[in-house]
Amino acid sequence: MILPCFQLASSADDASAVDSEAALAKSNLALAAPIQRWDEAVPLGNGLLGGLLWGEGRNVKLSLDRGDIWDCRVPEKIGNPDWNYATLCRLVAEKKYEEMLEMFEFDTPELAYPTKLPAGRIELNLDESQSLESFGLDLPTATGRAHLAGSAPLEVFFSAVELVALMRVPGDGTVDFKIIAPGIVEKLGYEPAAEGREDRAGDTVIKWFVQDAANEVQYVVAAGARKIDGATLIAVCITTRSDDPQPLALARERITVALDAGWEAARRGHLAWWKAFWSTSSVTLPDAAIQQQYDLTNYFLGSASRRGAPPIPLQGVWTADDGELPPWRGEYANNINTQMTYWAYLGAGHFDEGAALTDYLWDLAPRHRAYAEQFCGTPGIFVPVTMALDGSVILTWAQVTFALPQGSWLAHSFYLHWRYTMDEQFLRTRAYPYCVATAEGLLGILQPDANGKLKLPLSTSPEIWENRLRAWLTPNSNSDLSIMRWLFAALVEMSEPAGQAGQAGRWKDVLDTLDDLAVEGQDGPLKLAPDESLTYTHRHHSHLMAIHPFGTLHVEGSDRDRRIIETSIDRLDALGTEQWVGFSFPWYSCIAARAGYADRALDKLEIFVKAFVSRNGFNLNGDYKDLGYSAFKYRPFTLEANFGAVQAVHEMLLQSWGSAIRVFPAVSDRWADVSFENLHAEGGFRVSAKRRDGRTHSVRIQADAGGLLRLRDPFDGADVTWNRDDVKRVGQDCECRLAPGEMLEGRL
Repeated sequence: MILPCFQLASSADDASAVDSEAALAKSNLALAAPIQRWDEAVPLGNGLLGGLLWGEGRNVKLSLDRGDIWDCRVPEKIGNPDWNYATLCRLVAEKKYEEMLEMFEFDTPELAYPTKLPAGRIELNLDESQSLESFGLDLPTATGRAHLAGSAPLEVFFSAVELVALMRVPGDGTVDFKIIAPGIVEKLGYEPAAEGREDRAGDTVIKWFVQDAANEVQYVVAAGARKIDGATLIAVCITTRSDDPQPLALARERITVALDAGWEAARRGHLAWWKAFWSTSSVTLPDAAIQQQYDLTNYFLGSASRRGAPPIPLQGVWTADDGELPPWRGEYANNINTQMTYWAYLGAGHFDEGAALTDYLWDLAPRHRAYAEQFCGTPGIFVPVTMALDGSVILTWAQVTFALPQGSWLAHSFYLHWRYTMDEQFLRTRAYPYCVATAEGLLGILQPDANGKLKLPLSTSPEIWENRLRAWLTPNSNSDLSIMRWLFAALVEMSEPAGQAGQAGRWKDVLDTLDDLAVEGQDGPLKLAPDESLTYTHRHHSHLMAIHPFGTLHVEGSDRDRRIIETSIDRLDALGTEQWVGFSFPWYSCIAARAGYADRALDKLEIFVKAFVSRNGFNLNGDYKDLGYSAFKYRPFTLEANFGAVQAVHEMLLQSWGSAIRVFPAVSDRWADVSFENLHAEGGFRVSAKRRDGRTHSVRIQADAGGLLRLRDPFDGADVTWNRDDVKRVGQDCECRLAPGEMLEGRL
């Protein structure tokens, strides 16, 4: 029931709904020493540079990384005139498996490029009076600490506003530090790094190494130390020829400037940046472990994704420091990993950090147009599914690398960025053109079958049947079909607001020539492909993409739609998690939350946090503690599952697909008290809400873009007091029209 309105005063309770810094500090990392593995270290970063703080005894390690240090050479066979999509299709049709492997997959493990490159490490030996007791990460200030016996803590931060890191080591004793170049790069044919040192007046020393890499890449890792006020201040930077033709001179200059400025001066801009970052939004959860994972992962975003720097690949700015090249070569894996990594920034409102991906893809569009033309013989854009920094192909399994629609899934990032920001300029100049180019690529390979339905020449469901011939499924797989049906429907939706209303009919015609999703029987679970069901446990839920992330199949559709969703999720449950990896669990949680299965969504999220996460918050992919949740017991670190877990929380707390905002749509009874501040919804709205004793008590929605607000009644029909008199009940929704900056607020 809607009651007459009166102006609601902001209460002290609302004004202090989240004491942000104190609440955030509850999620700080506190890790006992020793830390003997890099993948348990304290992560630090500023979007381009990254570091991992760890060590034992008197030895402190700071592993270093820089997001744009890559070896982007490609295998010679990629230049073969027969190396193209037509040849691949022919070899598959002729079942020439060995020839397909020889031409389209990596040759040997020794062919290690393209690959992300590790940057090295700084090690220092503490004074004999000091030893490591524990490590910590202060989230509000993005500062790493090593707590020492007998002294104040050692502190480190990677400046949010300058391309430098600073470390402060307490005590008057001499700090012995060294810079260690990663010897593994010699596997790539590189000469050993050239080391250097400069001793200056004023108790200052600078050390460095210069590493020459392939394609005239050169990078410098340098550190300088100076005694200041009873402590040793160490400045660290990594420079490349992309910064300056003389990267060593630039590195020495940056170190000098940082040491001259000092610790406190350098921290001012850094602290201001992080204060603004944390003020964007927040959630308050009753589960401390999931709360910490949520806060840590948002910190990972702020530390590893910035406009002007590369977007987050598999390991972000924390490339493995284990004496080897990174797992999966640190690639951009564009069949779930890249996409999942950039789901959660939208709800959290970190649009600048998220734009690192869309900026990057837009800048690579000319290269990907060339790839579409040269490899596929089509207009438009195709993005390699396994990709190096420069947009080139990384050869893996052919059924993964050349699953062309999976790369097209990246267009969804442009669409969602528009839907959450309602930025008309972005829609007209980037989102719509990019989606059109993606569609043109697909239309170049789609061919009508005997019934006039458009079919792909090759179709897959990511990583189903690995790289066996049977991994090429009967077209179109539900995974590929879900991507294409979403894309052409999105183009219909975008055409008019993009100023291209006349094109909507074209896209609708294409959509109508695509099959419906394949299901068992009339309303059974979604299949992998028209003639194949999922009959075994598998890590990749790609056949369910229409449920999440696309939302083209949803519980507010027909009775048949709801039965398909229910039986599809039931099938996953029946098959079990034996072959799941880290990202499988939060993705399941997202799917279940879209269906309204609150307890099932929470169950899998709890398992992920308990079994697959390192003590520093990193997703390690495998059931490395051997708790019985997966047959995979390994521990290769990648970031996508962390961000998937944040998105799972968002899906529980707030959903906005299909033009309606739903508050607490999938919150378990185990979360009786939960709240959030300024989460973002599609349509350009910011939403805050409180739930107490299992009931929604208040909702506040502010319009950033303005427009019609449809709020699915979060109060279950209870009497509500609104701050406006134009709120109308329309079916299940409470509706009003808000101008930019206006607010709707309702309370029990």
